[in-house]
Amino acid sequence: MASIIWRIGLIFVLVTDLAHGAVLRVGPDQDLKQPSAAAAIARDGDVIEIDAGTYHGDVAVWRRNNLTIRGVGGMVHLEAAGRSAEGKAIWVIKGRNTIVENVEFSGATVSDGNGAGIRQEGAGLTVQHCYFHDNENGILGGAGNVVIEYSEFAYNGTGDGRTHNIYIGEHTQRFTLRFSYSHHARVGHNVKSRAQESYILYNRIMDEADGDSSYDIDLPDGGIGYVMGNLIQQGPKSDNSTIMSFGAEGLHFPKNALYVINNTIVNDKNGGKFIAIAGNAGPVLIANNLFVGQGTLPADHVEFMTNLMLNDAGLVDRQHYDYRLTAASPAIDAGSDPGSATGFRLKPVAQYVHPRLGEPRPEVGRIDIGAYEYPGSQAR
Repeated sequence: MASIIWRIGLIFVLVTDLAHGAVLRVGPDQDLKQPSAAAAIARDGDVIEIDAGTYHGDVAVWRRNNLTIRGVGGMVHLEAAGRSAEGKAIWVIKGRNTIVENVEFSGATVSDGNGAGIRQEGAGLTVQHCYFHDNENGILGGAGNVVIEYSEFAYNGTGDGRTHNIYIGEHTQRFTLRFSYSHHARVGHNVKSRAQESYILYNRIMDEADGDSSYDIDLPDGGIGYVMGNLIQQGPKSDNSTIMSFGAEGLHFPKNALYVINNTIVNDKNGGKFIAIAGNAGPVLIANNLFVGQGTLPADHVEFMTNLMLNDAGLVDRQHYDYRLTAASPAIDAGSDPGSATGFRLKPVAQYVHPRLGEPRPEVGRIDIGAYEYPGSQAR
């Protein structure tokens, strides 16, 4: 298709495909100097390419639908520098079906203490290869389907216990987090989701030695939760002795179920709960998990299948959070096929590779217990 030049004031925008929108280029050497300038003129379906670099104090509201916003030539760093869009966030996304790639968000603070890197208000968001750190919240909100993958969340939260690395709101139908690294939330949770369905798959979620987060994973409203193939660790300084919680604020959906499958969950705190479940939460299956350290599991209304709980699990380097299995691990060939639930296959097909990557999980004899199959990946 022939290219068309549109002139908007003194800014020229190259439209390469009218069916799929324009490509708007942003950067110090482009006509559009700041991402907010692109947000002001974007149309549905546009692709916004932002040159790598740091953009101090530039905040934006994205109102259009089906946008792809990505950093090119490296990571784009949006440093809030005391500013916010609508008193809410560095970016407020109101449009539907937005894709954000290769963007770093830091320093979001607002007057009510609930600022975010991204405040999601439109339905549909995909975040890939992004980094959220030192904000009051990393991502806050959500509607429709929200997917976060290959991304990192660190040191978000104000210390009040109500601000978090990731906080997915109740208007979200389906939330998927995979191949991501969430750690060191400040007193709040590393992952919190009120979505109707939450798929937390193949991530590294940790306090490590000095983190003081509350829950590693909180699904406070119940719903249907799949927690599979994750590396989950509670540090000695955690603000809350429970690692994972389901339904703590009531079961607010017609269907509630929890499937905790093939995770390696390490408690470096003195005691506490590996998993806490509210009352009769519906079907709960806890299968093929490797529980390391001291802690308790729910006793009622739960089906258990081939889990291991022990202090010496035969991990490569527990002290440095390398939870791959050694040849001496009792977890090797000790698992069971967990089947499927509500049409979702519960046998893991991938495993986390640090940092913020994934790979296919090998099939070597009977499935191993935990997040890794021996010999598994050698990539670190």
